[in-house]
Amino acid sequence: MGNTRYIGGQKVYPVGLGCMNLSHAYGPATDEADAIALLNRALDLGCNFFDTATIYGLGTNEQLVAKAVGHRRDEVYLASKCVLGFKDGKRTLDGRPEAIIAACEASLKRLNTETIDLYYMHRPDPNVPIEDSVGALSRLVEAGKIRGIGLSEMGEGLVRRAHAVHPITALQSEYSLWVRNPEIAVLEACAELGIALVAFSPVGRGFLADPPADPAQMHESDLRLSMFPRFFEEHYAANLPLLDVARDCAAEAGCTVAQLALAWTLAKGEHVIPIPGTTNLSHLQDNVAAGAIALSDEIVARLDAHFLPEKSIGPRYTAFGQQIVDTEQFAYELADG
Repeated sequence: MGNTRYIGGQKVYPVGLGCMNLSHAYGPATDEADAIALLNRALDLGCNFFDTATIYGLGTNEQLVAKAVGHRRDEVYLASKCVLGFKDGKRTLDGRPEAIIAACEASLKRLNTETIDLYYMHRPDPNVPIEDSVGALSRLVEAGKIRGIGLSEMGEGLVRRAHAVHPITALQSEYSLWVRNPEIAVLEACAELGIALVAFSPVGRGFLADPPADPAQMHESDLRLSMFPRFFEEHYAANLPLLDVARDCAAEAGCTVAQLALAWTLAKGEHVIPIPGTTNLSHLQDNVAAGAIALSDEIVARLDAHFLPEKSIGPRYTAFGQQIVDTEQFAYELADG
């Protein structure tokens, strides 16, 4: 396994960087100077795939990335997202062609760049045919505003419909030992179609790292306490025993549990690229180092068997969160829902 992966023919380091939690999500925003230092350190380490979005920090995350690494723009493969946006400080969902074009212009301004390397539909808009939304994105490609089209949290059906309109560069989906849903259909479909599968939350939103023993220790603004039921008090403790085998495998592989989780995603296909987020320089260095870790087939098989999807306690999203995604679900999830 080499230290290079490809997105739309562009070489990137195997482990990218999710920038969201520098601005919000798991607690207060990171101090700006610290965030700028972290983003530059990532580039120094060779991590050159940065992922941001319109909605992160209501636009402030894009501005942060621009301020931090704008002077190194040619070193960054830069991804952002539209459709899931904001207006008057509130979240919006708008996949209309005119809305996508306007959102791209606003992102270009916040990112202080002429072109975004990869521009995703952050979520499908059920009120707009995917063909119309991708048609608008294809016009942005033709205009040189974006280089590649991405989709996020979409299932195989939408991916194939979108790809028929314009080649899709990447599909972003939650994928980790704790969330195996891409294995139902899109992992294989992406390999077939030449689409990169960008795995967000590959360390299980921190669960596959060094999680607190009690979710009450998390910051009150942490979205895990309100949006992700596996972290809810009634489910969390029941999930912790899953980590025992992960710790054993990590010790055997000579790495941390977080590095094990990242190396596992990398073992799932040359088209898979995890994008862990962090606000910690030491964790950043560990995450980047995971790009050079090759797990044995035996460890991968052991992890596959131990982290069977039905062993995870609690749904991936709340009912509202599940309503705005199009990802496939396992039979047991549909039965529980």
